[in-house]
Amino acid sequence: MKILNTLTKKKEEFVSQEKNLVKFYQCGPTVYWNQHIGNMRSVVLADFFVRVFYYLDYEVLFVRNYTDVGHLSGDNDGDADSGEDRMEKAAKKENKSPQEIANFHIEKYEEDLEKLNTIFPSETPKATDFIKEQIEMIEKLLEKGFAYKTSLAIYFDVQKFENYYELSKQKKEKNLKGLGSGKILDKEKKNPEDFSLWFFKTGDHKNDLQFWPSPFENPLVENGNGSPGWHLECSAMALKILGKTLDIKMGGIEHIPTHHTNEIAQSESANEKKYVNYWLHNEHLLVDGKKMSKSSGTSYLIEDIEKKNFSPYDLRLFFAQSHYRSKQNFTWQALESSAKARGKIISKIQKFEEEKEEGEISENYKNKFIEKISDDFNIPEALAIFFEVLDSDLKNSDKKATLLDFNRVLGIFEKKEIKKKEDLKIPKQVEELLNQREEAKKEKDFQKSDELRDKILKLGFLVKDTENGQELAQK
Repeated sequence: MKILNTLTKKKEEFVSQEKNLVKFYQCGPTVYWNQHIGNMRSVVLADFFVRVFYYLDYEVLFVRNYTDVGHLSGDNDGDADSGEDRMEKAAKKENKSPQEIANFHIEKYEEDLEKLNTIFPSETPKATDFIKEQIEMIEKLLEKGFAYKTSLAIYFDVQKFENYYELSKQKKEKNLKGLGSGKILDKEKKNPEDFSLWFFKTGDHKNDLQFWPSPFENPLVENGNGSPGWHLECSAMALKILGKTLDIKMGGIEHIPTHHTNEIAQSESANEKKYVNYWLHNEHLLVDGKKMSKSSGTSYLIEDIEKKNFSPYDLRLFFAQSHYRSKQNFTWQALESSAKARGKIISKIQKFEEEKEEGEISENYKNKFIEKISDDFNIPEALAIFFEVLDSDLKNSDKKATLLDFNRVLGIFEKKEIKKKEDLKIPKQVEELLNQREEAKKEKDFQKSDELRDKILKLGFLVKDTENGQELAQK
């Protein structure tokens, strides 16, 4: 198994700290809003990686957090220490508490992840449940001289950490260029690039809805009240759950220059151990060749996928077609192609079901498949091997056994989808709607055809148009 480590920019042999055990942490969502399909791509990619490790006989301790405090809106402009807390901004807009906002969006997020057939993490910690651990880490950093206190906040002093730019490969002078041109929030801050560990409930944070008492004395606030900085939470939660050193840390490429760079600095300074052995960073999902945005209406959700009568499994297959380090361009036409490809897969495997003979997994194809997934998680090339098997000269029973085995990694269909058609109990109402839809298609009444497909979906069945006609599967 080889992984391209963002820290070294080299493809390295993967060696876990403990034999056959992977400690894997993925940066999770800030749960102030619904997660769009770009967010979902990163989750599915992580799911592929977890499945690869399981396939290769590793155990995986997989952690993905929920950020429900501390992530400020200034992060959009490259300054994660400025702006309004995203959770509180959403809470004020919805006239709810930050916790109500978090709980609602966590529930919706997990429903979507289930639809995408992802394996749920071993732990899903929330930042607000680990305030004690975050305070303890700040105390260590203060004691060791890596942090300092002002009237407004506690900061990490990046000049005290020698290899601060090792992950991002940025030069200090270039990174500082342009800093200080905006609003100066804290005149007591030593260096422009120093980052917050704790915001006291004063100044711009005087009216914060979320705050906790702390041992950090400040004459301007009662009980040291305040809230943790965004970068701190993952370091504290990872330490508590997985220990001082992680095998793998994963996030989007946007986390490299600041968020993950800061995590390394504070974790290694506090714990005196290497924080992460292998860094993985996934590229972004584009829509029609452009960045997704709410204003342009392209921040699609899973429910938008379903409204157009696609299965989330179609989206999962689409995600499998691009390497995690490559940008991927979403279009509805591309999703349609994935849906048709899945229809072909299901249709063929349904025919293989007719074989009474117990099949055997092809060792030749399995070795090829393992070679691909072991090469920096090359899922697109592993998928190509899957389709090679589908169209191969292997016996149908062996094809089925091999494809089911590969699907342990790909997860692009459910067993209930590949039942023989005669095994599906199709209600009479669904049969009638299917017949009406076939007539609508013949008459090229596509609006009626779509309406009928929606009705069939509400009755618990997915209908796909394939080269062999309408194909039906249980939702």
